[in-house]
Amino acid sequence: MRSIGLLAACLVMTACQRGNDSIIPEGDAGYAAIAIDDSDRLPSRYALSPGDVISVRVFDEADLSVEEIALDNAGVVSLPLIGDVHAAGLTATELAHAVEAAYAADYVRDPRVSVLVKKTQVRTIAVEGEVALPGVYPYAEGQTLLTALALARSPTEKARLDEILIFRTLDGERMAGRFDARAIRGGRMPDVPLLPGDTVVVGFSSSRGAFLDAIRAIPVIGIFRPWP
Repeated sequence: MRSIGLLAACLVMTACQRGNDSIIPEGDAGYAAIAIDDSDRLPSRYALSPGDVISVRVFDEADLSVEEIALDNAGVVSLPLIGDVHAAGLTATELAHAVEAAYAADYVRDPRVSVLVKKTQVRTIAVEGEVALPGVYPYAEGQTLLTALALARSPTEKARLDEILIFRTLDGERMAGRFDARAIRGGRMPDVPLLPGDTVVVGFSSSRGAFLDAIRAIPVIGIFRPWP
């Protein structure tokens, strides 16, 4: 009887569970909170970032060519004769045109330049909280909240699926939204596109956790023993 009473109490806690007092917006407001302009989305072609390693080849000018150089923390590369060139945010083709213009101004007649990206910085997302395998994962274009949960081996039994937070920082501004994975899985709400650097936090259901712990602590025969 004591075991049954404990189980009943846990069931009541689960049924009466209230959401936390998070100030992070949810529902449509959550989507709006982390919405981004089309101009902020990933470009269709890769833009160079600090730490990327490139090669710069000036045709027929071996002394001006650089086999391997990394963008510094300011996104700048230093090249022979022309010195510092700001490369971050440019595609390889755009950087090649900028280098051509710099050499054509004072040093080389009709230069032809090619830029090859040899190594890029790894873009990541983080998944934390009540998932089977929290951690930092490589970002892939088109990644969403559901694919991020799949990478983390899905939420645990104690996860609160209507309490999933996404934190995002753009241009130094921190944004956050609260989402319901059950509604997304059921097609009642759209999935949430992710960006590199996003952090997904899956909430913990304290009452459901207590309920599951109680079930594991009570022998099965104690729950299902027939009444006399």
